[in-house]
Amino acid sequence: MRTAVDGARVPIRMWTDPRSVEEQAMRQLHNVANLPWVHGLAVMPDVHFGKGATVGSVIAMRDAVSPAAVGVDIGCGMSAVRTSLTAGDLPDDLGRLRRRIERAVPVGFGLHRTPVDPRRVPGAVGWDAFWSAFDDLHEGVRHLRDRARRQLGSLGGGNHFIEVCLEQGGADDGRVWLMLHSGSRGIGNELAKRHIDIATRLPHNADLPDRDLAVFVAGTPEMAAYRRDLFWAQEYAARNRATMVALVQDALADTVPGVRFDEPISCHHNYVAEETYDGVELLVTRKGAIRAAAGDLGIIPGSMGTGSYLVRGLGNEASFRSAAHGAGRRMSRTKARRTFTAADLAAQTAGVECRKDGGVVDEIPGAYKDIESVIAEQTDLVEVVAHLKQVVCVKG
Repeated sequence: MRTAVDGARVPIRMWTDPRSVEEQAMRQLHNVANLPWVHGLAVMPDVHFGKGATVGSVIAMRDAVSPAAVGVDIGCGMSAVRTSLTAGDLPDDLGRLRRRIERAVPVGFGLHRTPVDPRRVPGAVGWDAFWSAFDDLHEGVRHLRDRARRQLGSLGGGNHFIEVCLEQGGADDGRVWLMLHSGSRGIGNELAKRHIDIATRLPHNADLPDRDLAVFVAGTPEMAAYRRDLFWAQEYAARNRATMVALVQDALADTVPGVRFDEPISCHHNYVAEETYDGVELLVTRKGAIRAAAGDLGIIPGSMGTGSYLVRGLGNEASFRSAAHGAGRRMSRTKARRTFTAADLAAQTAGVECRKDGGVVDEIPGAYKDIESVIAEQTDLVEVVAHLKQVVCVKG
């Protein structure tokens, strides 16, 4: 439920106990709330410290946008697909299925040897127009065209994942779902870094409390260039997930012939959208938050051992029609590696076919907030449609 904290210029609307937010993150929220362009700020239950702006915040600005508040993984988000299978249809050896998915989708810094044929991606059109726009992007990334093409349909590392999940409870108990989390890969990162650097050198940003909150303002060539690259990268991220969905569907169909798939559900959670609130046209940045307009379907994942939720938005305007994007970290990656061992990871992911080595200890469930509590704190933002529990998890 919402708690309003005095933020000076605008109130900080919080869907969590302010006392649970670390001091660094609260300082970032106050910095954002005092920006001269800010119209409103909403804070999700999964809020935690980030670069410039907290992860788990929704920032509505008038005629301005902060590229660091979007983040470097522009368009990062989730996709999920319900299948015709139930738990009993899956092979006894889930390791074989995991390896088949890992062969289909490069992880970490990996990329495809040759670009994925777009004809393998059902429903995705406009590829020629999409790639023709590449030549209009920031000149510093134009040499990355081949790499961007070959990374399309790849997962990345960190908290990105591909999962095979089982629905929990209800009429569809045991139904098999595919789910994945990824974004705009290297090309989005390169575009973001270049524009963040440009923004920090603009004169109107000289006196900001945090240089990582530097903004572009409407009517300037810098804003026009950023919007062009931003919206292209958001589309790249969506196409990347659509391509991976197709590849993972093929991997599952090879393992369990005859499987059928519903239409995918997909949502960004690091992005900018043009929306109107209070009769004002705004640029709304969701950094670790999903759009939750009335009827919108969204995906709120937990960690690699705790399951995820499919939700339907309730259209709460106080949150700028937004909701949490996941469980959110409760400790840094460095602290997680100091705190936990590979044995801890194996114990906390018991029953899940996944990596259990030291290379992914920083993704251990214990490093994340409790997903059940995150869901419970936003009952006025979303309603739960389905609870999913992973049985296979692929990480970079």
